[in-house]
Amino acid sequence: MSAEPSVRRIAHLDMDAFYASVELLRHPELRGLPVVIGGGGSRPEDGEYLHLRDYVGRGVITTATYEARALGVHSAMGMMKAARLAPDAVLLPVDFPAYRHYSRLFKAAVASIAPCIEDRGIDEIYIDLTDLPQDSAELARALKQAVRGATGLSCSIGISPNKLLSKIASDLDKPDGITLIGPGDLERRIWPLPASKVNGIGPKATRKLQELGIETVGQLAQTAPALLQRHFGLGTAQWLLDVAHGIDDRPVVTQSEPKSISRETTFERDLHVRRDRPLLSQIFRDLCERLAQDLARKGVRGATVGIKLRFDDFQVVTRDLTLDAAVGDAEAIHRAAGQCLKRVPLERRLRLLGVRVSKLEPAVADERPQPVQLDLY
Repeated sequence: MSAEPSVRRIAHLDMDAFYASVELLRHPELRGLPVVIGGGGSRPEDGEYLHLRDYVGRGVITTATYEARALGVHSAMGMMKAARLAPDAVLLPVDFPAYRHYSRLFKAAVASIAPCIEDRGIDEIYIDLTDLPQDSAELARALKQAVRGATGLSCSIGISPNKLLSKIASDLDKPDGITLIGPGDLERRIWPLPASKVNGIGPKATRKLQELGIETVGQLAQTAPALLQRHFGLGTAQWLLDVAHGIDDRPVVTQSEPKSISRETTFERDLHVRRDRPLLSQIFRDLCERLAQDLARKGVRGATVGIKLRFDDFQVVTRDLTLDAAVGDAEAIHRAAGQCLKRVPLERRLRLLGVRVSKLEPAVADERPQPVQLDLY
């Protein structure tokens, strides 16, 4: 007789306000104060900090301490709006080398206890705990202690039978929380949450669900399949019902290839397409060349080329073009990206320009990025 299969135990570990917490390690005198991290800040000299009320220029908030979040400041918010909400908040610049250093430290600490890890970014991972002998609460405490010992930072952990529920759970008791989802907890803790708390239900889907009178995960779970299929299509409707019932069979993937590679830049000032055309053309050329170099380093090319634009009102527009054959050189990337640009009315000022390549495949051995003379489109 074969043994019963083990019930999966998947953890999602999310560092608490990661960038901001790293900064507070270096500047403990700022603990308890509203602090924001973003472009335009400056490192303090002799204890003198730049406050949002004194900020001149442009930029976007990357992250904020919980004290700043309580004032309404959040990531991706413009600096000027943040300054109106929290004028006394301290502004620090991003320091990605430091954040990557602490990211490596916390992941190594977790791997010493539970090596089956899926890396989901600089500040979060999934961990398969199924085959470990300790109970879930004991493992969560051990993981948190290891992370704090290696970095001095706190994290929040959610543990459930799958990745979907664990990601939701890790956010329920932040900061420094442990949330275990077991029998009965789906209805008790997950169903009352807004449907937007489910990873994958974005703003557009949330609005459409609200138009149907569906606000919570529980209401989504009780919705007639035919209604969802009529408004979302068969595949998405089935996915919505599955996630509302806590169904997710995705494994923890310890190694994966990138799905896309991109390059983008945010301008120091809003750029006008006609008046700033030479500068935009140069930026566009540089992005395509750097992207081609990235592809060459990874030994891949891609069949879909896309662009990303953020306008001065923060509206984001993307366009994609799938080619007959994969490309990896700057000229071909620029040519396809230029076609995408022609599909966007360029009448407003631009804040950001980005280019990406997806549907990746291995490149031929002798493919090399080629120098190219490019214009904006």
